[in-house]
Amino acid sequence: MLVLALDTATPVVTAGLVSLTDTPRALAVRAHDGRRHGELLMPAVRALCAETGRALSEVGAVVVGAGPGPFTGLRVGIASAAALGHALGVAVHGVCSHDALALAAAGIDEPGAEHPQAGPGNLLVVTDARRREVYWAAYDPAARRLSGPAVEPPETLAGRLGELAVGTVVGDRAFADRLGVAVGGPGAPTPEGLVGVAAAALRAGRCPAPIEPLYLRRPDAVEPTGRKRVTA
Repeated sequence: MLVLALDTATPVVTAGLVSLTDTPRALAVRAHDGRRHGELLMPAVRALCAETGRALSEVGAVVVGAGPGPFTGLRVGIASAAALGHALGVAVHGVCSHDALALAAAGIDEPGAEHPQAGPGNLLVVTDARRREVYWAAYDPAARRLSGPAVEPPETLAGRLGELAVGTVVGDRAFADRLGVAVGGPGAPTPEGLVGVAAAALRAGRCPAPIEPLYLRRPDAVEPTGRKRVTA
């Protein structure tokens, strides 16, 4: 099966064409570091097709990262995936972006797979939530989620690293000082990781549930509560 994988939950705009047989294998990848998600995503998809010589009509499914992530970037990826899925007549699977990042960090193909070189302790994934906060989720060495995703200041999360039995932290390196630990890569989900999270459902041909974006907090914009009084 040829799968198109997309993610806009982080500042890195990720797109990839992945062959799913026994394991996910990326045929081509585009990863642009920048916050111009709407401008970068679809040109990246066209570039993937040009590089591999495959037509979009050959895609059998779409997998998209559903966050956690900021509202504007996240909706670009999800809306684009939904539009492509509708146009191609294929299923669109939403997955937690942190789950995909954890798979890539653990070096395994699917959650639960054993990895003989897994480090001691659990894995913590952190990404930028803005407002001086991080999105985070904790995983066991086989990339099975144990806690989260959640959002809070990195200083608060730093006080829970022992409770979460964290041995390795990956994601946004900018938060290393505020967490008080080294933060390694990868810093964004990979196409193989995205497809790996959905691999069991894709192979079984399961109908995906509606995608629920993981915003984790309310948007800044709110509806006005009443008319303003205008006085002379």
